[in-house]
Amino acid sequence: MHSTPEKMSQEDSRRLKALFEMATDGIITMSSEGYIENVNLAACTLFGYKAEEMQGQKVNMLMGNHDRTHHDEYLGRYQRTHEPRIIGIGREVTGRRKNGEIFPFRLAVSEVKLDDQVIYTGMLHDLTEFKRAQQRVEQLNAELETRVEERTAALRQRESELKRALGKERELNELKSRFLSMASHEFKTPLSTVLSSVELIELYQEEAAQPKREKHIGRIKDAVTQLTEVLNDFLSLSKLEQGKVTTLPKLIDLRATISTSVESAEGQLKKGQHVVLALAPEPSGCVTDPKLLRHILINLISNAAKYSSPGMEITITTGWRGNQCFISVTDRGIGIPPEDQGHLFDRFFRARNVENVKGTGLGLNIVRHYVQLLEGTIEFSSVMGKGSTFTLLIPVTTNSHSPAEQL
Repeated sequence: MHSTPEKMSQEDSRRLKALFEMATDGIITMSSEGYIENVNLAACTLFGYKAEEMQGQKVNMLMGNHDRTHHDEYLGRYQRTHEPRIIGIGREVTGRRKNGEIFPFRLAVSEVKLDDQVIYTGMLHDLTEFKRAQQRVEQLNAELETRVEERTAALRQRESELKRALGKERELNELKSRFLSMASHEFKTPLSTVLSSVELIELYQEEAAQPKREKHIGRIKDAVTQLTEVLNDFLSLSKLEQGKVTTLPKLIDLRATISTSVESAEGQLKKGQHVVLALAPEPSGCVTDPKLLRHILINLISNAAKYSSPGMEITITTGWRGNQCFISVTDRGIGIPPEDQGHLFDRFFRARNVENVKGTGLGLNIVRHYVQLLEGTIEFSSVMGKGSTFTLLIPVTTNSHSPAEQL
């Protein structure tokens, strides 16, 4: 039995309607004026409306604020120019659900001409889950990049720490080498002197040999003094590094402190050497630790004598520099090589032109520690063959009072 054309048309119509309703993506048809004619179930679900709530309404009710305002303008421009922006192309847009929620979807619009009428059919695919997944991927990528950056930073920090550790290890090895070299010389030489002098004294039994015995006894005393100085340097450095040296600041007579420091260092002066004092009338008083200040001055005076020839003059000057008191010790000795000046305050460091002069290489390192405890600074200038000047700068007071108030 053959189907009539009318039955076939009805069947096709039912099939098309079923396909229209069962489509997983939203489908909306609208007139050339932008009024909604038909919507499928997926479109209703997508926007949260019933079909009857949408039919006969302007399609811009389903759009975000910007597109809602300009939709009629878009449609009119297309109908005038036939330049597609969405129609025939498709793009991502934002929709507005009945509850006001804005969401993304993919829109593809096609133009259909039926007889003398034009309708537009829109295919809508919800991108909400896709966008969420995309954002999650972006978030994970960002987290991964952050972790990579943190890991990289940690590795760089670790690398930096290892470099510092290696640097310190090299420094310690250098210090050990310097210490062994210095100790072998500074201990071996006086001990050899003591041993040889004792052996010689044993040979001088007669009364007439008394002057020779006294000579060697003097050599023994000098050697013991030298060893004591070395051990004192080690002890001072040990106390400083363990934080056992504390400051006891008080108001002192600066001129008197300098004078007693010169007297204490007189035993270090060579034949004909003398200290010239060029002290300013003020400051006559200063709030600082007198014991540490004397240690610093005695060391600087001793160094000036040690590295100067007999008969040379050592000058001590004082004065103001801003809110600080300065004390300068100037010699006319051998000077410090320019290439060694950057290491002058390092432990066990000795300039290359003082190899034949006794010393541990600790004195100026200890001085720098003492100066820091006094909250001061130390600076120097030197010219080879003409001498050096070491300048100590210390705050006149350890509290908020002005120097004038202290004096």
